[in-house]
Amino acid sequence: MATETGYKTPLYDVHTALGGKIVPFAGYLLPVQYPAGLIKEHMAVRTSCGLFDVSHMGEILLTGPDAVRNLNHLLTNDYTHMENGQARYSPMCNEDGGVVDDLIVYKQEENRYLLVVNAANKDKDFSWITTHLLGNAEAQDASARFAQLALQGPKAEALLSRLADPKDFPVKYYTARFDKTVGGVPCIISRTGYTGEDGFELYLAPEDAPCLWNQIMDAGEDLGLLPCGLGARDTLRLEAAMPLYGHEMNDVISPKEAGLGMFVKMDQEDFIGKAALLKREPLTRRRTGLKAIGRGIIREGQDVWYQDQKVGVTTSGTHCPYLGYPAAMALIDLPFREPGTQLEVDVRGRRVAAQVVPLPFYKRNR
Repeated sequence: MATETGYKTPLYDVHTALGGKIVPFAGYLLPVQYPAGLIKEHMAVRTSCGLFDVSHMGEILLTGPDAVRNLNHLLTNDYTHMENGQARYSPMCNEDGGVVDDLIVYKQEENRYLLVVNAANKDKDFSWITTHLLGNAEAQDASARFAQLALQGPKAEALLSRLADPKDFPVKYYTARFDKTVGGVPCIISRTGYTGEDGFELYLAPEDAPCLWNQIMDAGEDLGLLPCGLGARDTLRLEAAMPLYGHEMNDVISPKEAGLGMFVKMDQEDFIGKAALLKREPLTRRRTGLKAIGRGIIREGQDVWYQDQKVGVTTSGTHCPYLGYPAAMALIDLPFREPGTQLEVDVRGRRVAAQVVPLPFYKRNR
């Protein structure tokens, strides 16, 4: 449902009933936090589990005999060999080697793929894909068919087992099971997430979303489950050093600069942006982790200095609730990326001492 300030997800009334603080985000009205607050939501995901409404994400179906050919043409990763139910992440480049978006591709069956794209880029992505289709393939904007819930945290599987048969769960990270049910609701069950924790993303019909949300909340009450908003989603992904479109990558920043080189298969025959990426080598800067060791919280868009030389700019930054210190990701000139290097970040006219540290800041025990 559209309003003057944005679209409502199928869970809008649920969020307001729970006291969620609603803000506009990527064209949608979504909760930034609930009464428990961002820090408690963040810690629930790290120690127990949290439930997110991510129905704003976009879904595009790519079908036809030339579907794989198009994936390999549009995306930097290689989709030649995938099993049914497998998911694979990739940047999608423009002709200049910048990033149109980053997305996840699921293989549902032969010649049928589900692409999950960022909400703010859905229309742009769909236009880009349809404009660059090759041969016998069709793209459909299927976003209106899906709501999406993300259940994340070390107790997510125990909770979901109360509502579904564990034999229906995908075992490996980045795999999915189609045509399953959770709490009697038909779902795609995907073992993916954007928090650095184990967990599931559930794709379902929009009209079923309130029912399943309430079932999950009821089933997880004794496990410490909390509803979580956009604020915790961002602090969790930053602790886990997961890049965010519009921050760590955009139409100008290349996937290799964003530290996503492992998803750029230069041995592919060709893909959009490959020639430009070759011309942009060797790299001069790359995504880097910074830990604040001076007083102050580093935010995005702040200059990074080595003595009197500007050597980079921050792309995301915040106080990390679980780790207990402020951290940031930044694009840093290569000579200054060695872990332990002492740098300074200009925080509103005051330089805050920071140290280069390896990414990710946080990594769960598997």
